[in-house]
Amino acid sequence: MTAQDIAVLQLKLQETVRKHWMALLIEGILLVVLGLAAIVIPSFASLAVTIFLGWLFLIGGLVELALLIWTRKTPGFWWSLLSAVLAAGVGVLLIVRPVQGTLTLTLLLGAYFAAEGVVTIGYALLHRREPSIRWGWLVASGILDLAVAALIIAGLPGSANWAIGLLVGIDLVFGGSSLIAMALAGRKIDGIPTNCGWGQAPPIS
Repeated sequence: MTAQDIAVLQLKLQETVRKHWMALLIEGILLVVLGLAAIVIPSFASLAVTIFLGWLFLIGGLVELALLIWTRKTPGFWWSLLSAVLAAGVGVLLIVRPVQGTLTLTLLLGAYFAAEGVVTIGYALLHRREPSIRWGWLVASGILDLAVAALIIAGLPGSANWAIGLLVGIDLVFGGSSLIAMALAGRKIDGIPTNCGWGQAPPIS
């Protein structure tokens, strides 16, 4: 991709943000509000996430089963059938028993943070002599992941009431804040010059 192509893409992105900054602002505010609500009431948010994932698994499994009916001669049919049945079954269990599902998801979340921490620290130590790798920050990030994992796993089953909801809430707040910042910046963008077509980028100094 040439420098002109990159400039054209940047112009298109800027114009899109300028035209739809209000929609981005509203979406960002909604995400921040939902995130704060999840942080304030993490137990409710954890159950909501569990039930939502349950519906995703159930719908995905049913759709896969419906597709398999039309493609019975497809290679790997029985493996696909087993996968679809398992997905639908997991979805039903998460919907019918969200409390137990939240506990299981919290345990998996703790295991994920533990694995992520070990991998991050290992990567940092392996590349600590490369000047382009900020290995000290990576080690700190890995230690933080391990601390979060220990906090979640050691706090089970009590941590199941807040872990998922709290982390989802924090993620929503950060995501919403990013959209708000993008919307406010897009509102200040001047219109694209009329003498600059989409197929022609302005001169790059």
